[in-house]
Amino acid sequence: MPRMPQATQPSQAHTDSEEIIVGVDTHKDVHVAAVISVLGVLLGTASFPTTAAGYRQLLTWVRGFGTLRRAGVECTGSYGAALSSYLLFAGLEVVEVNQPDKAGRRRRGKTDGIDAEAAARAVLAGRATALAKTSNGPVEMVRMFRLARASAIKSRTQAINQLKAVLVCADPMLRESLSGLSNTTLIRQCVQLSAEAPSDVTTAAVYTLQLLARRILDLTMQINDLKQRITQVLTAHAPQLLDHYGVGPDTASVLLIAAGDNPERLHSEASFAALCGVSPVEASSGKTQRRRLNRGGDRQANSALYSIVLSRLRWDTRSRNYIQRRIAEGKTNREAIRCLKRYVAREIYQLLKPKPQRTNQSASAA
Repeated sequence: MPRMPQATQPSQAHTDSEEIIVGVDTHKDVHVAAVISVLGVLLGTASFPTTAAGYRQLLTWVRGFGTLRRAGVECTGSYGAALSSYLLFAGLEVVEVNQPDKAGRRRRGKTDGIDAEAAARAVLAGRATALAKTSNGPVEMVRMFRLARASAIKSRTQAINQLKAVLVCADPMLRESLSGLSNTTLIRQCVQLSAEAPSDVTTAAVYTLQLLARRILDLTMQINDLKQRITQVLTAHAPQLLDHYGVGPDTASVLLIAAGDNPERLHSEASFAALCGVSPVEASSGKTQRRRLNRGGDRQANSALYSIVLSRLRWDTRSRNYIQRRIAEGKTNREAIRCLKRYVAREIYQLLKPKPQRTNQSASAA
């Protein structure tokens, strides 16, 4: 059984005004924290339970070493989400830290304490700079609704496929009575089948078809309800997105989730483009000057931008003219579409970024 890091008590020399950085290796039941100074000296390592009391103990223990302003946390979107929210509420700057690379692990070994120390050193060295998302606002509500809706859609598709598979092997008379129907009509007909107690293969098929049809209708009600709730949150929180040309509830929710409840962490429209994987990547060599497809970033956000582009190419004359102009400049159709995705990302960022607070001009004039 692995040994847990023993808590190191802060000495009096470190409890005055020295700035410190904490790194946290997150797990389901236990978080391991490591504290370093701004000179890179490891001051202490300890483990804490993933409870509200454990978070308070962690913060109190870390602050015993000095002045804490920055924290590097792994997996801020999963195991570290609750801790990140707690630290943000405490006024700290929480930085998302990627897991250590395999080469470094081969050299130093792998323990939770080493990973926590590596997270703190990544913040100190500036290798980790991405601010963590907050998860206490309307965007988090949309994310949970989308999660439930996606699973319901997947289950409904599976149930429809199973219903048709049962129907293929059913009694010929039953199969012929339900053949040639659309999915909606087929499901309604299956719900109305006589529900006899299964006694042979035919009655078992009827029972199964009715059961699956009811499940499909129930999942459809869940999907429609979740879609309505997502639209309500978007209408209240980001109506400017829904009013933008080519943006619907699905694409708007994906882009909002990518930006998070704190879009101010995205310092420019270039950072949002990189987050969505539409920032250009140089692929030039010799006399050939070109940029290739960016395979990084949030692929769901990238797909949402692509859907917006397709919609605009179908209905928006300005977008079609833009593509034609890019092709006339020598770009391929795919490259022109990537340029348009980058352009759309710039427009979306202007809608997502927080508006600057207006100062009281009369007070300053007085």
